[in-house]
This record gives sequence, structure tokens and C-alpha cells, in this order.
Amino acid sequence: MKKRILVVDDEQAIRMALVKFLNLQGYEAEGAGDGTEAIEMSKSKTYDLVITDLKMPSLSGIELIQELKKLNPEISSIVMTAFGTIESAVEAIKSGAFHYVTKPFELDDVALLVEKALQFKALKEENVQLKQQVVEKYGLDNIIGCSEKLKTVFKTVNQVCQTDTNVLILGESGTGKELFAKAIHYKSKRATKPLITVNCGAIPENLLESELFGYMKGAFTGAVSNKIGKFQAADGGTIFLDEIGDMSLNLQVKLLRMLQEKCFEPVGSTQTVNVDVRVIAATHQDLEKMVQEGKFRQDLFYRLNVIPLQIPPLRDRLDDMPLLIDYFAKKSCRENNVSSPLFDADTIKILSSYKWPGNVRELQNTIERLVVLKPGQKVTVTDLPQKFTSADQTQFFKPTFAIPDTGISLKNVVEEFENTLICKALDKTGWNKNQAASLLKLNRTTLVEKIKKKNLVKPVLNLHNIRKETLS
Repeated sequence: MKKRILVVDDEQAIRMALVKFLNLQGYEAEGAGDGTEAIEMSKSKTYDLVITDLKMPSLSGIELIQELKKLNPEISSIVMTAFGTIESAVEAIKSGAFHYVTKPFELDDVALLVEKALQFKALKEENVQLKQQVVEKYGLDNIIGCSEKLKTVFKTVNQVCQTDTNVLILGESGTGKELFAKAIHYKSKRATKPLITVNCGAIPENLLESELFGYMKGAFTGAVSNKIGKFQAADGGTIFLDEIGDMSLNLQVKLLRMLQEKCFEPVGSTQTVNVDVRVIAATHQDLEKMVQEGKFRQDLFYRLNVIPLQIPPLRDRLDDMPLLIDYFAKKSCRENNVSSPLFDADTIKILSSYKWPGNVRELQNTIERLVVLKPGQKVTVTDLPQKFTSADQTQFFKPTFAIPDTGISLKNVVEEFENTLICKALDKTGWNKNQAASLLKLNRTTLVEKIKKKNLVKPVLNLHNIRKETLS
């Protein structure tokens, strides 16, 4: 689509010459004789750029730019003036103009300025879109789950995100602590500022201080130039200190001062650096126990633990399992360009009963493996990694019931259990009757007769149905 340009000048010859030239350059250009006319035209049409004279009868060029920005905040502008003074240039730039050009001017110079102004406008719009995509990507809507424990966490996040209060995220490895830290940042008023992540457990103790607070040239061997630290880089935004429990006691002292006074000295410097940073910390360790053992400073713990956020392990939110399986399967299918597999009921049951020591991260890796190995196919219990099926499977098929005081029909119970065993054998073999009969130690004809007599049919369960049932 052609870029629209509005040329505003009370000198008709200049106005018409510019409009004609810009149209020849491939733009859609129109002219207005003064600011009032330009405003009226802008009410019915959106322009990408306005080129306006500085001195005009009704409205000055600067006043016009200010009015046009009320109608279209994204409009770019170039000011033309016959009074090429420093004062007029500064005034034009302050009003929001991209640049200015003095009369008389070369048309080629105007063409170059127009191109640069439109490129700059496009970059700003792209930057806004990218920031919005980041906000959407890391918002709470992208944390999958509807269990009660997770809803409690969501409620707390919504309450604290618009504040500057320090947050301590607690939870086992793989529960998604960093996702919640990002959600808090991108829902806060600091969303347009940096979010800096530091894994305190992944950086050697002797390097973590200079990583966090920066250093001066010559502060230590290898410091050949000045380097700003993560806290200074996060100024105005948020710093996420992951695995805070691994930080040494000596460094905890400096961190405590930073939290209290919002300032620090880089390594090798006596110059104080002031910063405005929100701190979100996380750990899988029991910090209260570490405080009692003298491994973590009590005063720092209280500073960090203003708002504690306990992320539940996956084993405590198994109601979310179908949603998570659906989400990770679709995600993996997109990334690997394969069709989605179908998970049978027994597979879903085993995945939902597993303890998941690696939490959501382990589940994601498991689903990705199944998607890659069984694209567009049915996933059964036999396709699961050995750790899911190594336990005594007789426990999986063992019926559990109580005999009521009024008695029970042995015939009905045996019939129901037989139906269950036959269905499970058929599911395990993909409804291959020969293999199922072999598993049940039956003749094939006997099994076929039982299937017909019991009117057993092959079930197909896909993730879309699972998700619908879960949400209903």
C-alpha cells in the first residue's frame, strides 16, 4: 500500500511542486493551503507523514503537528522553514517533528528525508508490535491450567503485578517459576522496560558479584574495560534472581544494601550507582530452613519475602493434565511440522497418575518425544518410556471395590472385570485380535466371540475431546 503524505503550505507553487514530485516518487500525496484545512482532511483520512511550513496564517507548523498528533499519534512530520535558525530547529524537534528542512531546498533532499522519516515510523510501529507480542507471550493467559491451586497463584499475581513490591517465587524445579516472573513483569507498569534474568546457581561465586553489579577497568585480572552489571542494565525495569538460595552469604550483604538503599558500587569503584529496579527472586530451596541453619541471611529473607508466591508441583494439579498434554502436543506439532497423535484413555490415565518429579518441564519433554515418535498415530501405554510402565502392572488392572452389607453379585463383578481386561488387551495391541488373544491366553475365536457377545467397540479418544470434556 502506498504511503500517504500531506503537504501543508500557504505558498501554492511550493505545495503543488512537492505534491507532484512525491506522487512521481510512488507516494500518495495531497496538499492543504493551511493548518485548518489540513486538520479537516486528517479527520477523514489517515496520513503517514505531514510536511508542513513553519510559518502560516491560521496555525503555525508546530501547532499543526500538535493537533494532528491528537488525531493520529503515530503520524510522522517534517517542518519546512525559510527561517533556518537553531531556535526554530529545536522548536520543531521538540514538537515531535522527525526533522526540518530550510527553504529553498533540493527536491532530492526532501525525498531522502521523507524516506528516512517513513522508515523511522515503521521501526517504531514494529517495536510496539514486538513489545505487545512479548506481553501476550508471557501473560497469565499462556500459563496453562485451571486447578484451584493455580487459580490462587493467578489471583496473587494480579494483585501484585501493578505494584513495585518484591516477590519471592517458591516451587520445585520445573514448575515454571520463570514464567510467573515474566508474567508479573509484563503485566506491570515496568513492562516496556528491561526484564533481566540471572541464574545465581549457574554463575561461579567469584563472578556473580561483578555480573550483578558490574566492574571498573583494572578491578581484577582480565577487567580490561568498564562493564555495567545486571542491576544497572535493568534500571527502570525488573531483575529476576533465579535460584537465590545458591547466593553466598558475603554477596547477600551487598544485595541487601541494594534492596534497602537502591544503590551500589561496582567492583573496584567508589562511585555510587543509583537504580530503580524491582526484584523478583525464586528458589526451589526452603529458605526459612536455610535461615535457621545460618545458610541464608534472615534480614535478606524478609526483604525478599514481601509477597511469597508458592507454585504447586504438577502432582498437586493433575486436573490440569489433559489441558497440558493438549497444549504441549500442539506446540510440539507446530515446531516439528507433524500431525498430532491420538492418546488413548489408558495412556492419559497413566500420565495423570505419575508423580512427575521434573514437573511441567518433564511433561513437556515426554509429550514432545511421543509427538516425534508417533506423529498422527495412536499413542498407547506401550509407547510410553519405561519409567511409566516399570511398576507392577497388575496393580493397574487390580479392581478396587467394597462389598456392601446387602451383598454383591459375583456374576456381575466378574463380567465387568472380564470386559475391562479384554478392552485393555485390545487397546494395548491396537485392537489386533491375534495379539490380544495371546496376551489373555485365549484362542482367537474365543476372544472374537466374547467381543461380539459383549458388544465391545473400538474407542477413539483424541486431545480435542479431552480438552472439551475438561473445560465443560
